[in-house]
Amino acid sequence: MIKVLRFFFLAFLAFVAIPSASIAQPVPIQGPQRGLKVEKLSVSTPSGVRSFNVEVADTPRSREIGMMWRTEVPRGTGMLFDFKTPEQATFWMENTLVSLDLIFIRADGRIANIAANAQPLSRALIPSDGPVLAVLEIGAGESRRLGLAAGQRVTHRIFPAVRAKK
Repeated sequence: MIKVLRFFFLAFLAFVAIPSASIAQPVPIQGPQRGLKVEKLSVSTPSGVRSFNVEVADTPRSREIGMMWRTEVPRGTGMLFDFKTPEQATFWMENTLVSLDLIFIRADGRIANIAANAQPLSRALIPSDGPVLAVLEIGAGESRRLGLAAGQRVTHRIFPAVRAKK
């Protein structure tokens, strides 16, 4: 009888202790992500070429974290979310402390749409107008200040080069 009770007691301990230790928990985000590659990106506007130094978020985890916990986005900087293949994109601003302009970019490097002045800490969905290959996030109001608009061409290594017409 004691052996049977001991068996059930050990089985109970294994049932309670092992599953809780083996379940992977997501690593909590402690602050803004660091260490992303920084690359040049430009947008051709009627008023000239606008250049940015962008951090490239090209992994599922880096895209998930994005600009969360940032307290500022200096002019001339941003984050480029590279999806690798075109998809319908939807963003939200939960855990994002600053207002942003979201620039949705098609696979051909043309701006599909711009969601200006996205509200910080909001769970409101911000969709792309159709499939996009990437999203550029910059400080709120920058797209208007720089004259960025749908249809303009974005130049970056992930978009095909434009051949000059002869």
